[in-house]
Amino acid sequence: MFGQHEASSVLRRRLRVGTGCGLAIFVALLARLWMLQVLQGEEMRTLSESNRIRLRRVEGTRGLIVDRLGRTLVDSRASFDAMLVPEDAVDLPSTVETLAHFLKQPTAQTQAILDQAAGRPPFQEVLVKRDLDWDEVVAIETHQLDLPGVSLRITARRSYPFGPLLAHTLGYVGEVTKDEVEHNPEYRAGDLAGKAGLEKQWEHYLRGAIGGQQVEVDALGRELSVLHEVEAQPGATLVLSIDLDLQQAAENALGDRAGAVVALDPRNGDVLTMVSHPSFDPNEFVHGIQGQSWRELVDHPRHPLNNRAIQGQYPPGSTFKIIMAAAALEEGIINPFQRLSCGGTFFFGNREFRCWKKGGHGSLNLNGALVNSCDVFFYQVGQRLGIDTIAQYARAFGLGLPTGIALEQEKSGTVPDPEWKQKRFGQPWYAGETVSVSIGQGYVTATPLQMAQVISAVASGTLHRPHLVKRIQAATGDVIEEFAPEPHAALPLRKTTLMQLREGLQDVVDKGTGKNARLPGISVAGKTGTSQVVKLGEKRLKAAQLPWNQRDHAWFVAYAPTDGPQIAVAALVEHADGGGGAVAAPLVREVLSTFFQLQEQRQPKQYAQN
Repeated sequence: MFGQHEASSVLRRRLRVGTGCGLAIFVALLARLWMLQVLQGEEMRTLSESNRIRLRRVEGTRGLIVDRLGRTLVDSRASFDAMLVPEDAVDLPSTVETLAHFLKQPTAQTQAILDQAAGRPPFQEVLVKRDLDWDEVVAIETHQLDLPGVSLRITARRSYPFGPLLAHTLGYVGEVTKDEVEHNPEYRAGDLAGKAGLEKQWEHYLRGAIGGQQVEVDALGRELSVLHEVEAQPGATLVLSIDLDLQQAAENALGDRAGAVVALDPRNGDVLTMVSHPSFDPNEFVHGIQGQSWRELVDHPRHPLNNRAIQGQYPPGSTFKIIMAAAALEEGIINPFQRLSCGGTFFFGNREFRCWKKGGHGSLNLNGALVNSCDVFFYQVGQRLGIDTIAQYARAFGLGLPTGIALEQEKSGTVPDPEWKQKRFGQPWYAGETVSVSIGQGYVTATPLQMAQVISAVASGTLHRPHLVKRIQAATGDVIEEFAPEPHAALPLRKTTLMQLREGLQDVVDKGTGKNARLPGISVAGKTGTSQVVKLGEKRLKAAQLPWNQRDHAWFVAYAPTDGPQIAVAALVEHADGGGGAVAAPLVREVLSTFFQLQEQRQPKQYAQN
C-alpha cells in the first residue's frame, strides 16, 4: 500500500510540473503571437509581403547618339548583371564566397560591395557585378539552387562601337557617386550616368525615364511572375553635326601624332569633325575602369584624357597674323600697297628679334608679308598698333573667351594686355612684349577650336558659335528640340578689309607657305603657323635635332572653296617634325579632299545649312 501511495504522489508531482511547463510554453507562445500580430503586426506583414512580392526598378535604355546622317556613334547593347538580395540568402557568407568564385573576383571585393549598400531598404537588390561574360552567366544559372538570393538581370549597357574615335567629344558613362545619389532622387547606387563630354552635358535627355515591375518571388528570391509593370521610357536621340566619314579621315590624317583637328561649316557653325589625339577607349569606363588602367591614363606623358581641341592652349604662331593684318588694315596703320623692309632681324631696345627666314624677305607689302609669313613685317605692324588695339581685335575674332560650345571644361586661351598682366603677375606691360605677341608668341594662346572659329569668321564674315547637337529626337523619331545657328556678331571689318584679307590668304596657298594644301580644281585659302615651345638659341636647329618636347608646334588654318566657303579647318600638331607648311598643311589638305569627295557622292542637301 505504501509503495502505491508513494508512486501516486510522484506521478501527481510530475503531472503538476508538466502542466505548469505546458502552461508556461502556451503563455510564451501567446505572448509571442501577441507581439508579432499586435505590436509588430504591421512590420511583419510588410516584410512577409516584401518576401513574396517585390518592386523592381527598371532603367530606361539610354538614348542613341548619331552623326549628321543618322549613323550610330553611341548605342546600347544587352548585358547580364549579377544581383543579390542579402535577406534571401540562407547563409550569406557562404553565398558571397560562392558567388565571388563564379564571378572570378575576390570575396572581399564582393563583400565590400554589400557593405557599401548597407543602408538600402530591405529586399532591395544589390548590383554585385555588371556585364558578365558567358561563362559567368552559365555558372550562376547552373548553380542557382546553391545561390539563394542571387539572380541575373538583363540590362542595356552603353556601347561605343568606334572605340577611341570621337571619345573626347562623346564622353563616357560611369557609376554614380554617393554625392550624386544624395542630391538626385532619380539615381540609386550602382546606376550609370554621363561623366564627360556629350554623355554628361545631355544626361537629362539621354537618360530616359525609370520604370518598374511588381514581381512575385519564391522563398529563394527567384522570380515567378510579373504582376504589374510600368514601362521604362528610352532616352532621346542626339543628332550631331559631326560627319563620321570626315571624322575618320581627319583621325587618319593626324595619325599617331599628338594634336587636334577641328572642321566647321562657316555658314552656320556646325562642327563637322573634332579630333583630339592621343585618345582613349570609353568602353573601358562602362565596366568600371580598373585602377591600373586609370593610372595609366592619368599618368600618361601625352595626357590622353585631355581634349586638345577645346582644352589645349597653344601659342597660335603665325596664324595670329590673320588678326594682325585685319587690325592693321582696319586701323589704317598700313594700306595694301605700303611696303616695309625685312632684313632678317628687328631690333627693339637692346633686344634682337629674328625672322624665320635667315637674311629676311626684303621689301614687302601686306599681301607679300602674309604669303611669306614674314615676322619682321608684323613686328613693325605690332609696334604701330600697340597691345591694347591688338587685344581688341583678337577678342573681336573670338580669342580670349570660350566659344560656348556645349562641352564642359572648355578653355578660353589668353589675350594679353596691360590689365591682364598686372592682374596675373602684378607687373606692368613692357613694349618689347608686344613684339612677341605680334607673331602669335609670348603670352597669347588659343585652342584649336578657337582658331577654327577665327578662319571660319574670315570665310563668312560672321563669328558663329560652334555647336555639336543639331536636334534632339524622341525614340519615335519625333523632334523634341532643334537648334538653329547662333551667330555671335559680324566681324567689325569693312568689306574691303575682308576682301584684302581673303585675297592674301588665298595667295598663301597658291604661291606661299601653304602650297602643300592646294587641291586640284578647288581654291583654298589658309595660313601656316609655327609656334615656338622654347626660345631659339643662337643656332637654328632642325626639329630632328631637338628633344620631342622642345620641338615647335605646327599650325594650319584654311577654308574652301574661296568663292563660297563650305568648310573651315584648323589643325595643330604638337612638337612636330617641321613647320606648319610642311606638317599641318598636308593634313588639312587630306581633310578638305575627303570633304569634297564626299560632296560629290552625296546629295547637296545633306550639307545644307538646315
